[in-house]
Amino acid sequence: MVERVTARLEESLPANWHVPSTLRESMQYSLMAGGKRMRPLLVMAACEVLEGNMDAALDAACAVEMIHTYSLIHDDLPAMDDDDYRRGKLTNHKVFGEAAAILAGDALLTHAFYLVARLAGLHGVPAERVVEITMDMSELAGPRGMVGGQAADMEGEQGLTELSQLEYIHLHKTSDLIMFSLLAGGRIAGADALKLEALRTFGRKLGLAFQIQDDILDIVGDEAKLGKKTQSDMKQEKVTYPYFIGLEASRIEVERLTREAKAAVLEAGFADPSRLLQIADYLMNRDH
Repeated sequence: MVERVTARLEESLPANWHVPSTLRESMQYSLMAGGKRMRPLLVMAACEVLEGNMDAALDAACAVEMIHTYSLIHDDLPAMDDDDYRRGKLTNHKVFGEAAAILAGDALLTHAFYLVARLAGLHGVPAERVVEITMDMSELAGPRGMVGGQAADMEGEQGLTELSQLEYIHLHKTSDLIMFSLLAGGRIAGADALKLEALRTFGRKLGLAFQIQDDILDIVGDEAKLGKKTQSDMKQEKVTYPYFIGLEASRIEVERLTREAKAAVLEAGFADPSRLLQIADYLMNRDH
């Protein structure tokens, strides 16, 4: 599946479109920089368990990856996290400059909406489902979702005093886009309300577990595998789950959330949820 996503991403910005060369290069630089492609895989897996249109899911998967990539480009900027490396490569602004990086992020975000909008005409996804996917994307990637979580993270740096505040940041900054990935795949396949709610719960808990695992890996991870500097949270005196509850308790929390995420899927009556369960286990045990 990763290979299919990568191949479609390479084709997603048509070669015959007149796009300024620096903008195209900047977009492609970060979009094709590798990574786990977790969010696209979740789109595909959610559609697959419901035997939906996998080619349509592939375009939605690319849209999610574009939103994720834009958020990383902007997160890395000097005004935000000010990072020099991402996925083992120089961050976008270090190569193309801050202005080009901002525009590349803007372009990836807006192009994601184009990919979703064409699901109806190109793949025959019913228009009402495309509208629902677009609304989910706007909400979960926007001010009530990922962007809101990023804003809360910036406002709360070094000033968080309660675990609930950190949970809010993680749920919106990370979980919401993971949740959207699953809902998009489910909606393309025509999931009913019960299964959509199961996918929503699965995504919410899986996303929180994923971010807590990131907090853990920032302390104990291998820089070569992570492709970025470790202990950056500690150096910035950033409040994380290990800060609040300790490393071992954080590991236990990842296991609990993963177990509850899997239970939500198992209880929803999917014919064969094995792909989703495998992804959950992989993310819980990952070392990068």
